[in-house]
Amino acid sequence: MNILQINSSIRAAGSHSKQLAQKIVERLIAASADAHVVAQVVARDLAQTPHPVLDEVALQALFTQAEHRTNEQQARVALDDALIAEIQAADVVVIGAPMYNFSISVQLKNWVDAISRAGVTFRYGQNGPEGLLTGKKVVVALTRGGIYKNTPNDTQMSYLKNFFGFLGMTDVNFIYAEGLAMGPDAEAAALSSAAQQIEEIVTA
Repeated sequence: MNILQINSSIRAAGSHSKQLAQKIVERLIAASADAHVVAQVVARDLAQTPHPVLDEVALQALFTQAEHRTNEQQARVALDDALIAEIQAADVVVIGAPMYNFSISVQLKNWVDAISRAGVTFRYGQNGPEGLLTGKKVVVALTRGGIYKNTPNDTQMSYLKNFFGFLGMTDVNFIYAEGLAMGPDAEAAALSSAAQQIEEIVTA
């Protein structure tokens, strides 16, 4: 089993989303060992190794035929190719996604843009778009200072669920840790709840 872990917090240390993503991965590894399956993990920290934004220069490189690309264009496309190869090889994708201003981080959005490529991770057919990254399980740890689940402000969940579904990944699970900025008791309760959610999803 190949696990791809994506950390998108801007924090170098003390990130709840990183900690929960790591717990998910550790629990998946333990479960695979119980099933006599070898698990391999590829971890990518988007803050430590930020991916460049999708701009006009990158777009021109992507829409230039490979044999006509300049060295600079080839290098830019290769950065996206590396991220696409990682998710293509993954059986399980684990993402730590803190909420920043009611949305995902810029770092995670750059990753989303990088792995979205027509003809590679999705395609348009006679019946509309078709996702090409099928047969994968996605687990997202959502961390928030306040409480937003099941409210109009929970834009992260709907966005990520729609995005992964567009690419063919329909088995998408969310772990919620909310109220993390509402005092020590609320933080402890949120992390305890998240740990229980992880157990339920991994053993389902």
